[in-house]
Amino acid sequence: MAASEAVLQVVCGSSSYDFHSVRPNKSKGCKTRRRSSVHVQAQISSRPFYASHRKHVFHGTNKLESLVCNCKRVENVNGDANNDHEGARSKFDKRQNSGSLDQIVTDNGGFTSKDKLHIDGLNRDSLHKVGENSVEDEAWDLLRSSIVYYCNNPIGTIAANDPSSTVILNYDQVFIRDFIPSGIAFLLKGEYDIVRNFILHTLQLQSWEKTMDCHSPGQGLMPASFKVRTILLDGGDAATEDVLDPDFGEAAIGRVAPVDSGLWWIILLRAYGKCTGDLSVQERVDVQTGIKMILKLCLADGFDMFPTLLVTDGSCMIDRRMGIHGHPLEIQALFYSALLCAREMLTPEDGSADLIRALNSRLVALSFHIREYYWIDMRKVNEIYRYKTEEYSYDAVNKFNIYPEQIPPWLVEFMPSKGGYLIGNLQPAHMDFRFFSLGNLWSIVSSLATAEQSHAILDLIEAKWAELVADMPFKICYPALEGQEWRIITGSDPKNTPWSYHNAGSWPTLLWQLTVACIKMNRADIASKAVQIAERRISKDKWPEYYDTKRARFIGKQARLFQTWSIAGYLVAKQLLANPDAAKFLINEEDSELINALSCIISANPRRRKRGRKKQSFIV
Repeated sequence: MAASEAVLQVVCGSSSYDFHSVRPNKSKGCKTRRRSSVHVQAQISSRPFYASHRKHVFHGTNKLESLVCNCKRVENVNGDANNDHEGARSKFDKRQNSGSLDQIVTDNGGFTSKDKLHIDGLNRDSLHKVGENSVEDEAWDLLRSSIVYYCNNPIGTIAANDPSSTVILNYDQVFIRDFIPSGIAFLLKGEYDIVRNFILHTLQLQSWEKTMDCHSPGQGLMPASFKVRTILLDGGDAATEDVLDPDFGEAAIGRVAPVDSGLWWIILLRAYGKCTGDLSVQERVDVQTGIKMILKLCLADGFDMFPTLLVTDGSCMIDRRMGIHGHPLEIQALFYSALLCAREMLTPEDGSADLIRALNSRLVALSFHIREYYWIDMRKVNEIYRYKTEEYSYDAVNKFNIYPEQIPPWLVEFMPSKGGYLIGNLQPAHMDFRFFSLGNLWSIVSSLATAEQSHAILDLIEAKWAELVADMPFKICYPALEGQEWRIITGSDPKNTPWSYHNAGSWPTLLWQLTVACIKMNRADIASKAVQIAERRISKDKWPEYYDTKRARFIGKQARLFQTWSIAGYLVAKQLLANPDAAKFLINEEDSELINALSCIISANPRRRKRGRKKQSFIV
């Protein structure tokens, strides 16, 4: 159904989704001998593994086996080899021992390469060497050294490869959100296999049997991370097999399940198809099923009546207690982008009708809600300052009963006369006025923000350059929680001290989101300036995870060095600035049907009508 028609429908959760009882495929287990990979741990986890000789058992819709596989390719759901991809594979993955990686544009707007370097199953020693004097060359060497192999195939990149650190924690795992800039960097370079492998293998981990105090993850949940382990088989001859061990949050600090993993997975899936021109991956039955499962989980009914996703604290990039529980902007921007990407990729079929109807309806409601109620500029601050409270009516101006006393003193000085931004969170009687970078930048990329709002966000970044960029881009949020507020909201978190880590620390990985947003709005000079600032220090500082202090002058006190997504974020920014047209496969353009539907809602909004006209309500 078109978006403009969906806005007039009553979609309150009565939809049921027919997935035709299709489950994502399972790989057949096979044995390997004398595995050699510097990133594969030859040890057995304290948690049980289900080896390849076990039968595949299901409990409801959750998988009850870990993924044990040493085969050369992932099979599709009917058990046959994935033959549908062979034609596209021969087109995009011609094996070369060496050669140029110069990109060419295909007829459909995707990117492939001349003499493409095929890294599938390739020993790292055979990767071409690059010059040691270039920051960009150094970054490529470091990114490739972080690659994780599974059954001799590249499958992802570890979070950090800091040789000076003796405490590994989970930084040797492949995180879905961390791999996104790595995957995009490889796509832009013309190295597609690692991204395809990552997409298909993480799909096998979806909705696994891992539990949190005997509660299974919701169907469709994607893990936060996974680890490749090599385990010894019973018997002699040193036979081993590789095992993918996912973490849905049950081992993470704070034990919070990731909400953003599935959203990022959908965004990367679309980017892969757009960049390579190979749509066979997203058209696979198991991949289509995986998309629908994520959507069903996100569009599920609950007590919350807002179109935004209700999530707990720590469920996204800010994965520790920071007072962002409820409806944080970052999740809403990724949710909106994932909905647009999914709508573009879903194949039309009878079982998808209700899902697409609900998807279109949520897109309209979500965009209106964020644009109307999350937006703040000088005019809006003045309006809040004069709010009347305890209003009971359909045409109330202060719909969420916000008290003017909530306006913090720092906001009066921070808000420029030109520019504005989307606030971090909105709940009844509460507005989180903090500026959260990823949410605002991805709102531009996904067209969740209007064109006017998008330019205003970039205007604010320019006006507040000293606060948001300073000596190292980019502040994850502004300002920091301090004093009693910090103690109450963070629980006196010693890692989230003011102007450090997630509490207003500076994260170089945000360079790539800034670059995409600036290119979309034809203001690439802003991103170029930020990249030049980063280049002065980031290599000398050994690619830290984050920086501390208001001006980002110090390397984070607990920051890992050689952080992969700091490296990849810089590389993506450099690649996109050199070839701005390539950013198109990451951008969501707003379509005319959605604009028409929004106009319909705005014209029917009681607050925008003259008094005395007959009220008309829309339930979305």
